[in-house]
Amino acid sequence: MFGDMMGMMNKLKEAQKKVEETKERLNDVLLDEASNDNKLKVTITANRTLKSIDINEELLTDKEMLEDYLILTLNKAIERATTVNETELAAVAKEGMPNIPGL
Repeated sequence: MFGDMMGMMNKLKEAQKKVEETKERLNDVLLDEASNDNKLKVTITANRTLKSIDINEELLTDKEMLEDYLILTLNKAIERATTVNETELAAVAKEGMPNIPGL
């Protein structure tokens, strides 16, 4: 029984290490998102760090429209990055979890 506990603990530590490695790797996964008309483009990491924004000159003349574009496009990018992040981390965590009866 004690050996089983040690094995499970080692497997949990290994899973935790893989999760941390995946989090680091997701810093390098870049996702591009654009407004429907491509007047605003953003690049974000899978860890939800904004990397770049490309704004069409036309949007610079209308503050309110630019704000709307930023909100909509950034929210789409964050939602997409969150999905990628959660999917990747869940896969790694599930893969490394020991088989514990009752859980």
